[in-house]
Amino acid sequence: MAARALPAALPGHAPAQDDDVPVTVPRGPARRAAEDELSDPAYHQDDPGLVRRVVDWLWEHLTELLDAAGDAAPGGAVGLAVIVLVVLLLLAALWARLGSPRTRRTAGDGGLFPERPRSAADHRAAAERHAADGHWSEAVQERMRALVRSLEERALLEPRPGRTADEAAAEAARALPGHEAGLRAAARAFDEVTYAGRPAGQDAYARLRALDEDVRRTRPRPAEHSAAGATTAVPPGGHR
Repeated sequence: MAARALPAALPGHAPAQDDDVPVTVPRGPARRAAEDELSDPAYHQDDPGLVRRVVDWLWEHLTELLDAAGDAAPGGAVGLAVIVLVVLLLLAALWARLGSPRTRRTAGDGGLFPERPRSAADHRAAAERHAADGHWSEAVQERMRALVRSLEERALLEPRPGRTADEAAAEAARALPGHEAGLRAAARAFDEVTYAGRPAGQDAYARLRALDEDVRRTRPRPAEHSAAGATTAVPPGGHR
């Protein structure tokens, strides 16, 4: 009764009759009116931003994934935690063994000499500067370049752009068979520093430096230099 009496008490309102037909709004216009009303920025000023919504969505799905994995893993959530820990330890061991991952370059990417051509003396001087500063990885790289450039300058290797350290070692070993093991070890040290990201130490540089100096003192015997490029090397004294 109070609800019916209220409109009648207000000026300009006619009393409602029991037999009046209620006013209805069609569904389509009503929906559009509601959407227009809810699109008012005043209703959304406290809504979370896009980044927050994305983070919430990811967290929700990650939680569901972890719950499902915990149910499937032996031992439930504890077993899942152990599995995750083991995986992390394996990744840490691989990182320590191989170093930070880097994209392996090929001969077409520059090989041994990615920069402008320099002489063997220039590379040796750069290697010594790096060694004096304790930058052993860079020193190893420059010393290997010095060794290969020296062989090219002595015509024991044909200058070839894009040659890799492994290729240089294999070709030089045919000309200097007495240094085959050292050349291959030097190429491996260069590859580990340059491509695998493994830091070199003072010992690695000392071995490469000694090899470079030894190769410099080794001279080929002209009489045994064949057309195929095979050269038998002898020490400076003339004895094998």
